[in-house]
Amino acid sequence: MAKATSVKAAIEKKLGDFFKPTHLQVINESHMHNVPKDSETHFKVVVVSAKFNDVKHIERHRMVNKVLTEELDGPVHALSVKAKTPAQWDKSQKVEPSPSCRGGSKA
Repeated sequence: MAKATSVKAAIEKKLGDFFKPTHLQVINESHMHNVPKDSETHFKVVVVSAKFNDVKHIERHRMVNKVLTEELDGPVHALSVKAKTPAQWDKSQKVEPSPSCRGGSKA
């Protein structure tokens, strides 16, 4: 039996198909949280797309969340979104690291 598509792969495909990004990173940050090993529950996405031109910051996040509705309703517990226009990305490609988990117990 073939392995089901990973959550990361599904996110990459959906964001790639919809946004046609010039840059796309999907980072599984689950290891930074109190979840079982090899979990796919916490992600950061960096999406650079012309579809974000003239779109307010909050609306960009809404666009990403809408594309990933199935994942957010299912296995994805947390999603950090960095959505930039190509011009913004050309100006600065810096993406801050996510902070350490402050919730839950690793005990």
